[in-house]
Amino acid sequence: MWSLLADSAIIVLYFVVIAWIGLRKSRQRESLAEFALANRSIPWWAVLASIVAAETTAATFLGVPAEGYRTRSILYAQVALGTIIARVIVAYLFIKPYYRYNVYSVYELLEKRFGRATRFAGSLAFLITRILASGIRLYIGSVVLVIAYKFLSGTNPGFRHYIIAIILMAVITTIYTAIGGIKAVIWTDVIQASMMFGGAVFALLAILYLMPHGWEGLRAGTEGFKDFKAYDWGLQGVTSFSQALKSIFGKEYTLWTALIGYVFLVMATHGTDQDLVQRMLTAPDIRQSRRSLILSGIAELPISLVFVTIGILLYAFYKLNVDPGLPKADNEVFAYFIVTRLPVVARGLIIAAIFATAMGSYSSALNALATSFVRDFYGSYIRPSSSDDEYVKAARVSTAVFSVLMILVAAVAAYQVLKNPNTTIIPVALTIFGYTYGPLLGVFLVGLLTKTRGNDKVNVIAMVAGILGVLIISGTANSVIGFLNHGLSLHIPVVNVPTIAFTWYVMIGCLITFAIAVCGSTGKNVAGDAISD
Repeated sequence: MWSLLADSAIIVLYFVVIAWIGLRKSRQRESLAEFALANRSIPWWAVLASIVAAETTAATFLGVPAEGYRTRSILYAQVALGTIIARVIVAYLFIKPYYRYNVYSVYELLEKRFGRATRFAGSLAFLITRILASGIRLYIGSVVLVIAYKFLSGTNPGFRHYIIAIILMAVITTIYTAIGGIKAVIWTDVIQASMMFGGAVFALLAILYLMPHGWEGLRAGTEGFKDFKAYDWGLQGVTSFSQALKSIFGKEYTLWTALIGYVFLVMATHGTDQDLVQRMLTAPDIRQSRRSLILSGIAELPISLVFVTIGILLYAFYKLNVDPGLPKADNEVFAYFIVTRLPVVARGLIIAAIFATAMGSYSSALNALATSFVRDFYGSYIRPSSSDDEYVKAARVSTAVFSVLMILVAAVAAYQVLKNPNTTIIPVALTIFGYTYGPLLGVFLVGLLTKTRGNDKVNVIAMVAGILGVLIISGTANSVIGFLNHGLSLHIPVVNVPTIAFTWYVMIGCLITFAIAVCGSTGKNVAGDAISD
């Protein structure tokens, strides 16, 4: 009982400290500029930590080890190479126009370049995608609390236990985010990033320490590293060009996806996603913003290696230590190890670290959603003549509303995983981005790389075409057709497409959108010329 009380005390203390810091940062926040951009007063190193905290979500903390556990290789980590390339491109192509035009929402740039319809479509794509993706991440954060309950109570948790855990994290995070704005988000992120990486390293060392027979046990558990791969071009056994294409585009984690597909994915998330870009815009100037972005990419490599290695070690550990209570869902294996194998206090600290990752990404998503909604919809369509105080109040209310929507998404995700325990969360989270962020990136690239190409009408058509293209190649369109044929007795033909991994969706959606949008013309566009300089 004393161990339960000690771990619980640490977790409660973490919640109290984070909430206190977040609420303290609410002081002297009187304008939307302070709420959304902290008046560009955040030092670059804090912005860097905040970017890392936003990227390293609970899905990373539990999902990346699940990928290592499932594949028994560090292939996932090689995608970090693409993130570095993409961040350099974003640093020197996207950030300067955002600072030059002093935007709060990055989609304001689309209106300056093309018009209101493109801005509306871009912001709407962000809102829908971020609600879905962050809702799934919120569910992942609840997993460790549910696993801890199962171990400590000796009973199998049900759906309601996930709901309780989800609401607990969401409510605390929503309160300090709504009151403190982006400043509260970033300074709590600094603590959360430190806890996250420290907790991951400690867990890695703990698995090695507990591994039976040390290095020899590790070799035995992985069958002499039989399936271990440090990198993969995805071309083993290929004898023709068509086979090479199928292999390259059909595999999730290869150097091709790292150096090409993942570059497009990270350009979209770090160049057009309000959630990540907004924190970059809190730096005092362009130079410091670029520094924080590029260095966060370099930090991604060791972070990915640590988490994916944890998964490999867990596979070896449980092969040597057969445990009948081991969860069926790969996403829950790391959480199970934490609550059943780690000593008291250490267990509490790492559980708090997982909450840190979940709350860090959740708070930033809430702030970005509120900022985008207030600037792109409330201020443009609902109450265009609002005062600054009214904008801040609207941001607070919308923060709470978006929190409720993400709680609903998290509940659906929990229900689906309970029905299908073999679902791994990383592919699900990245697939959601694939549907809309490719088209969003395509429109931004037309605006940034050309001076007079693209216009409102063609851009919206191009984005819809890009989304449809991804729906087809992902097989989602065929699933919908099958449902309609079965439920309504229709005879709609399915579209036969080769299997394409989710890591390519953003690139394909981007290229389709760009190819169509560039056919439009804005004519002489002074704003567009300035943006493209």
